[in-house]
Amino acid sequence: MTKTDKLLSIFARSVKTGGGIHTASELAFMLGEPCNSAFLKLLADGVKKGKFRRVAKGLYESTLTPPEPESAIYKIITKLRSNVLNYISLESQLSHTGDISQVVMDRLTVVTKGRSGIFATPYGLIEFTHSKKTIEQIAPNLYFDPEIKMYRATTKQAIADLKHCNRNLHMLNL
Repeated sequence: MTKTDKLLSIFARSVKTGGGIHTASELAFMLGEPCNSAFLKLLADGVKKGKFRRVAKGLYESTLTPPEPESAIYKIITKLRSNVLNYISLESQLSHTGDISQVVMDRLTVVTKGRSGIFATPYGLIEFTHSKKTIEQIAPNLYFDPEIKMYRATTKQAIADLKHCNRNLHMLNL
């Protein structure tokens, strides 16, 4: 069995257990290989051959056994900012709760304790907005959504985030 075939098997098993999006380091570890230039070339070759897909910088999925499309973007968010608090807020959360009439289609707005940034993925754009508020200030206004395995802002927090970021308030249905 080639290393590419072993990686495809790893991806398939991962998807069955709710995963499917992995960093190069995670894949190298699961394969028992060092994450060096040779391993990165193996991944790049797999992408060129259409076996793997690069979903964001340093993140990969199998094209044969991709994760569920409904949850993949949330897995990418978790991997991109794995060491800090992230939560769905701003327009995405207000659309989710029905507090704005517009449905956010191609973008997911996330407030993070990490760096701001926009990432284009096959599942849509991820917009990270940095918050200077302490976790103690934010935490009481968050709830965990088991379907996406991430935190979401309450309506009160999402509106506060919208105001704090000087975003458009005219779309609110309140």
